Amino acid sequence: MSKKKNQKQVNEFDETLAASRSFFEKYKKAILYGGGGLLAIIIIALLVHQFYITPRNLHANESIFRAEQAFMDGNYEKALNGDGENMGFLSVAEDYKNTKAGNIACLYAAKCYAATEKYQEAIDMLNKFDDCGDAMISPAAIALKGNCYAELGENEKAAELLMKAAQQADNNTISPTCLLQAGQIYASLGQNDKAIDCYKQIKSKYQQSNLYYEIDKYLEAAQ
Repeated sequence: MSKKKNQKQVNEFDETLAASRSFFEKYKKAILYGGGGLLAIIIIALLVHQFYITPRNLHANESIFRAEQAFMDGNYEKALNGDGENMGFLSVAEDYKNTKAGNIACLYAAKCYAATEKYQEAIDMLNKFDDCGDAMISPAAIALKGNCYAELGENEKAAELLMKAAQQADNNTISPTCLLQAGQIYASLGQNDKAIDCYKQIKSKYQQSNLYYEIDKYLEAAQ
């Protein structure tokens, strides 16, 4: 997106916002006392979305693209902080709050921190990530947080989060892995009954997963 186009969108937003304020000031009494307050709020919200939030999402998506490339290349420092010319995930997350790209940038930043063994920093970024409602991304974020807590030695919390991720995902891709990890943590804590329950869930619910064919050995070890 060019600077000229960005400036045009900003100007359009400023003009729209000014018009909305002018409208509100002119008809303030009617809006507040005439029962039209809700309608006015909805109209203003739609204008803000059209002239401000949507352009911000578009620009944020462009900004995150280079950081994603660095992430895929395993250049986590560049992905996090950018290179002076292109933004990194941290800047996108901060500068584009309340956009989808800004939200996903928080998750990417957490992955970068986890990959470089900065687990508390990863958890901090995951705490900023809002559940996006996606059947894969949201439970994967919970699982990542669980793994970070496990690396920090907070095993009970780690197992709880992994169980939560498995339940939320409820699919053959994420759930079996999370259940296996939770089971191994419980087994390490001497809580074999909980470990067995995790393994049995894999065997009974996720028969299309690769772990289904390996789970018996974990069950035997825990019994």
